Amino acid sequence: MAGPRPILVVDDDEALRQTLAEQLAHDGEFVATEAGTAADALARLSAEDSRFDAIVLDIGLPDGDGRDLCAKLRKQGLRMPILMLTGADAEQDIVRGLDSGANDYIAKPFRVSELMARLRAQLRVFDNSEDAVFSVGPYTFRPSAKLLLDAARNRKIRLTEKEAAILKYLYRAGGRPVGRQILLNEVWGYNSAVTTHTLETHIYRLRQKIEPDPTNARLLVTEGGGYRLDPTAGRAQAA
Repeated sequence: MAGPRPILVVDDDEALRQTLAEQLAHDGEFVATEAGTAADALARLSAEDSRFDAIVLDIGLPDGDGRDLCAKLRKQGLRMPILMLTGADAEQDIVRGLDSGANDYIAKPFRVSELMARLRAQLRVFDNSEDAVFSVGPYTFRPSAKLLLDAARNRKIRLTEKEAAILKYLYRAGGRPVGRQILLNEVWGYNSAVTTHTLETHIYRLRQKIEPDPTNARLLVTEGGGYRLDPTAGRAQAA
């Protein structure tokens, strides 16, 4: 994939928090940021250039109820998966947690392997939803809005439906090249009569929008008989 997925772990139990952070980072699949209070979590989520793909959130925090924090985050428009950690597994506690906007819950004590499996499952669902937000080079990519946001230059790039679909599919390929015919089938449909020339035209127009130098593409490159997206390209320029 493009790199470790950032996860925010919110729990006032320092030992548990550190264990989770270490286990999440063990295979390079995730990278964890820790927060011990609701206020700390809010500060990290509102920091400039903050991006988390999911939140692991304890119910019992020293400065509030995790379910109230979850509800607040949903009201603020945050849509990433939130997994609730709880010492109370009575039905009414579970229902209240889910009603607050949590995607899943796991009762303490729990196996870290189970939590990670549930986290992966929720991320798979989220990645295929219209709420997903991706980092592509210097841009924040919102597929559902067909929009790229370049915060460093304070500009928005509008995409066509096909351009957004191309970027979305290439992103999910995890930095691997995708053949022209495969990309054509995925974006236009297997029964479509369009040719690879149509795809090449869209790639050309997309590069005109997103590449600083479209004649020397670094973000959307031609490779292996198709195209590859390098989501990390161009970030240094945006810093």
